[in-house]
Amino acid sequence: MRILIVEDEENIARDIARAVRRLGYVPDIAHDGEQAHFMGFTEDYDAVVLDLGLPVMDGLAVLRNWRAEQRHFPVLVLTARDTWQDKVEGIDAGADDYLAKPFEMPELLARLRAIIRRHKGLSSAVLTFGPLSIDTRHAQAMLDGMIVQLTPLEFRLLNYLAHKRGEPAPRTELLEHIYGSDAERDMNALDALITRLRRKVGSNILRNRRGHGYFLAGAQQDGHDSSS
Repeated sequence: MRILIVEDEENIARDIARAVRRLGYVPDIAHDGEQAHFMGFTEDYDAVVLDLGLPVMDGLAVLRNWRAEQRHFPVLVLTARDTWQDKVEGIDAGADDYLAKPFEMPELLARLRAIIRRHKGLSSAVLTFGPLSIDTRHAQAMLDGMIVQLTPLEFRLLNYLAHKRGEPAPRTELLEHIYGSDAERDMNALDALITRLRRKVGSNILRNRRGHGYFLAGAQQDGHDSSS
């Protein structure tokens, strides 16, 4: 999943990018409001971490523009302003959550995972598909109770499909969401990645619906199996 990090302080942006990458997300970084607005308008992000105190265009203006342009990705606002009025203003502008600076990275990651889950209609941090479970907190997958050894790219693909909850994702969509904006996107490499992942989790779980795309079968949420 692709995350846009909008932060003008380079060290903070780099630290957040490093942390979200460990969760299996793909970070892109914008350092000013104008760049952020353009990237959020032209790219299909799964979530955004948005600082309000930005040069060129402030974060609230960026957020209002995105919402006016029907960009509905979840947004976690960061700001050094910690009054309740500022929080209300950010939420009214379309923010999904609010975190004041200075912050602890585990809290930021927890809030980021939570807004992504809510946006996808999920309630648990552990997503289950028959014998396969994906722990989004620790970037780990288990099959029949045993840890599946995955490369970062393999987990990234599995994590994205897990959040789709059985909805097929075309190959072009997978290319968009599991590779960064500066990465070379090669369809043959994606096909090889899918083949490797199917060997590890089982072709009965990672399936292809012809003409629609790839999906994980047997999605369970709150005790219900979506395949039944």
